[in-house]
Order: sequence, then C-alpha cells, then structure tokens
Amino acid sequence: MVQRPPAGTIPETPGSYQFKDAHGRVIYVGKARNLRQRLSNYFQNPRNMHPRTAQMVATAETVEWIQVRNDVEALMLEYNLIKEHRPRFNVRLRDDKSYPFLAVTVSDDWPRPMVMRGRKRKGTQYFGPYANAYAIRETLDLLLRTFPLRTCSDNKFGRHERMGRPCLLFHIEKCSGPCVGEVEPETYQQMTKELLDFLDGETDALVERLETDMSLAAR
Repeated sequence: MVQRPPAGTIPETPGSYQFKDAHGRVIYVGKARNLRQRLSNYFQNPRNMHPRTAQMVATAETVEWIQVRNDVEALMLEYNLIKEHRPRFNVRLRDDKSYPFLAVTVSDDWPRPMVMRGRKRKGTQYFGPYANAYAIRETLDLLLRTFPLRTCSDNKFGRHERMGRPCLLFHIEKCSGPCVGEVEPETYQQMTKELLDFLDGETDALVERLETDMSLAAR
C-alpha cells in the first residue's frame, strides 16, 4: 500500500497526480485544484473510500505529482497522461458513454466547443473523457476568455444573425460575435486551430503569444 508522503511535501497548488505500482507502472491519474487537499483523501481509512479507490490505493506503491499554473493546465495534463499511460484504474472512463467529453464541431462554418456525452458524431473532434462534468464546464468557461468561440446552438446563432444583434457572451468578451460579422472567418478558424492545439497539449506557442500580448498591453 502506498505510504503518505512526509508532511509539508505535497504542494497546495493545481496539478496532476499519478499513482504507480511496484513495477513503476502508472495505475491511476487524477487532477486537483489543490494537490495537498486532494491527495489527503487517499490517506484515510480504506473503509471510508469507494471500493475501487480503496483497491487502487492498496495496489499502489508510490504517488507522484506535477505542478501546473492553473486548473485548465491541470485538466489538460490529466487528459494527456491518461492518453499516454492508459492506467488500469482510469480505463472505465474510456468505455463509459456517461462520462463527458470536451468536443469541438470542426466541420461547422463557425465551429463551437461544448461538453458532450453519448455517441460520437462525425465532423466533431473529441477530448476526454473526463470524470467531472462540472470541471469541464468550468474549464471551458475559462478557455473562452482566450478563445472566444461561439458556444450557442445553431438555432440561437441563426436568431441573433437575423436580429443583427449579438448575445450577452459577446458583450462579456466570451464570444467574438461571428453571428453579426464581428470576426473574420480566417481569424475565427485560427482561434479554433489554437484551441485544438491547446487541448492536444501543444501549449508552448500559445503561452509565448499570450505572454507577448500581456507585455504589450502593460506598456
């Protein structure tokens, strides 16, 4: 059974954690807004745990963690580590249609990101699945500040297009207003590509661009 790390060694920061077995294989990957708080849940009386969690803790020999800057990075890191290691105690997520995905309708003229469950659709790119639907929605809300893509239904998009007036999300800068021509198609497609790259773990170029934009804005 995995031993609790020494007091004070687990940081109180966002990140992803990995439980490993005696052979060094990753058997479970999770993410946390506060690593110390989340990991403390695994070092309580096994009788108080879900049976599958208790089994995982009993199988694990070590636990490691990777710190990141925010919740979004923690969620993306968790996804990429699960995709890389295919941990046995995360396997249930891949085949259970009740777990949510973060999806982007790439075949649409104006693609939109959304949280989706159930059968996959053609023309849509999926990331996940994830265990926590609330965390996905919260993450998407944060991502819209950087990638202001539409999240509305086609019916709502058409309605605002006919009215010539954008919805509230445009006014709070969480949508670039494609329904009323406030963004060029090329710019919108570039934002979509950057979001897809970010969700696929290619974050370096984007972080560099955002840091440059922040530096210019501060002058």
